[in-house]
Amino acid sequence: MDRRLFLKSALAGTALGAFGPAGRALAATDLLWMTWENLAKDDYLAPFLDSHDVDLTKTFIGTDDEQFAKLRAGGASSVDLITPGLDKVSYYTASDLLQPIDFDKVPNAKLLYDTFKKTDLGKTDGQTYGIPFYWGINPIVYRADLMDEEPDWSVFFEGDKYNGKLAMRDYALEGIMIAAMYLGIPRDEMFTMDDKQLAEVKKVLMIQKSKLRTYWNSIGDLTNLFATGEVVCAFSWVPPYYDLKEKGLEMGMAKPKQGVIGWCDTIAVPKGVEGARRDSVFELVNYLLGPTYGKKLAYGGPYAQSTSAARDEIDEAQQEKIFIKDLSVMDNFVWKQNPPRYNDWVALWNEVKAS
Repeated sequence: MDRRLFLKSALAGTALGAFGPAGRALAATDLLWMTWENLAKDDYLAPFLDSHDVDLTKTFIGTDDEQFAKLRAGGASSVDLITPGLDKVSYYTASDLLQPIDFDKVPNAKLLYDTFKKTDLGKTDGQTYGIPFYWGINPIVYRADLMDEEPDWSVFFEGDKYNGKLAMRDYALEGIMIAAMYLGIPRDEMFTMDDKQLAEVKKVLMIQKSKLRTYWNSIGDLTNLFATGEVVCAFSWVPPYYDLKEKGLEMGMAKPKQGVIGWCDTIAVPKGVEGARRDSVFELVNYLLGPTYGKKLAYGGPYAQSTSAARDEIDEAQQEKIFIKDLSVMDNFVWKQNPPRYNDWVALWNEVKAS
């Protein structure tokens, strides 16, 4: 698809950035960033745009799959920057859609936390194609006023005290990872489990199903179930913990010793970006990993970026909120990966739900 046509289509589509040509003087370079809406707020990007001769158009994604499909459909020659999940970058490199990150042009990458420097995810043949951008955890959230003690993963598989008041996200990848952690399956075997191990997983997931109030899809729905007390404990995202705590409920957040599921999105540059546009894109990447953007993301998200660039400028309460006060949380991360037999995982998950 022609770049001009793609931009026109994007502008005519959904909500886009306020920094288009109509809102600014004509700039030397126009860039298009395909990303999540919460990462591209105007005030987050204003310092960069005020100091660079760049127009930035933003087009927002709803899922990683949508982003991948758009890029394969012609976006790779029209989009300058994308935001794939750390565990999804391999899909893009397998389709030859990305170019390696030029670290000479991204000095803030030197400030990446060690866990992001060491991970093999986002890399192909030793080269980085998706540089870790921002991250968080998916913990157990629970009603501390309605449970006797802080739970771990066993709460979803053992005992009967909370039967009918537990919730699990309806997502095969994470649901089976949790069962594997509960069973003590080694992390280096988790994503390549054999038939015997998957049979053990299915057995405990059947037990888990009998204890659940629901498999949730909407974090808003889960928040409401917490508020009414219909659910007292769930594998969750973080927002219900803070939203309900602010409303006066006694909420708890558990990070089980068996492992915590971490998530991370990256920033990646499509293969067709060249010349002055490429230079401007890497200047933007460097800004996104720097202190000004990191501080805005920490308070506005609130989310942690993957570098320590802004850490010393964030107060301890906010550091605690975005998990960078005690960095040892990263020691227990279990990163999501793409299982080679994922179709079998999905089939297993659906069999359990339909039972």
